[in-house]
Amino acid sequence: MKYASFIHHDNPTWGVADAGHLYDLGPSGLALAPTLKAAVESGVFGNLGVPWKDAPSVAESEVTFLAAITDPGKILCIGVNYRSHRDETGRDPAAKPTVFTRFADSQMGHLQPAVRPFDDSLFDYEGELAVVIGKPAFRVSQDDAYGVVAGYGIYNDFTVRDWQRATTQWTPGKNFPSTGGFGPYLVPASDVPDVTALKLETRVNGDVRQSAVVADLLFDIPEIIAHVTAFTALSPGDVIVTGTPGGVGMFMDPQGLIVAGDVVEIEITGLGTLTNTVAQG
Repeated sequence: MKYASFIHHDNPTWGVADAGHLYDLGPSGLALAPTLKAAVESGVFGNLGVPWKDAPSVAESEVTFLAAITDPGKILCIGVNYRSHRDETGRDPAAKPTVFTRFADSQMGHLQPAVRPFDDSLFDYEGELAVVIGKPAFRVSQDDAYGVVAGYGIYNDFTVRDWQRATTQWTPGKNFPSTGGFGPYLVPASDVPDVTALKLETRVNGDVRQSAVVADLLFDIPEIIAHVTAFTALSPGDVIVTGTPGGVGMFMDPQGLIVAGDVVEIEITGLGTLTNTVAQG
């Protein structure tokens, strides 16, 4: 089952996606929870227990998609976490995951523009798997890590490379408005039998740029969760963005950075396809 956050008739809400329609389970529908994050917090997400097809429905083409989780308390991103990306950047192996932050207000949803902030920006895409936390999590062991995962989605960690690379701290290049694509859906972990088998593919204007399976992560999901929760407590609805494979535009020869009008699609097996078109800020 797939869930989404969206706006219909100016009302932010959330619901279940099925056969091209969205069934409203939020404030303007069955009112099971005010937001998808709240549904995760309350345990409703993935455990509806109600005839959701009785909810008001609308065609996906008639809504504005929001980031799957619109209001996470924390978004923690893992850098250089595929060998193919580490090799293309020329970085040395790391003993622990590289962690940086993205702010919730930098996010946008499926089919919403990814904004290249300046006309001389070095703007790039990064297709990634997102992990959403479902339970309070602090000092979680690797053995217990999957037990705190609510679900999975697709993330495009769009990056302003000149701002990212200006210093050793990446935060500025990762937090311009409308540069964190998240969606279109959030899929319960119970509906994903083997997350490591999922294939990620990123396309720019139809050309495949990135292709990998989640099993290729240098630090896998249990390692990431154990590391992150060793230094900070995570709450339901928090998001971990697990890293991007090789094939980003910055390191292509010639470079494949993106500009206004370029269409970036990220597809992950069973999770859908996240599409954003670049707009010039």
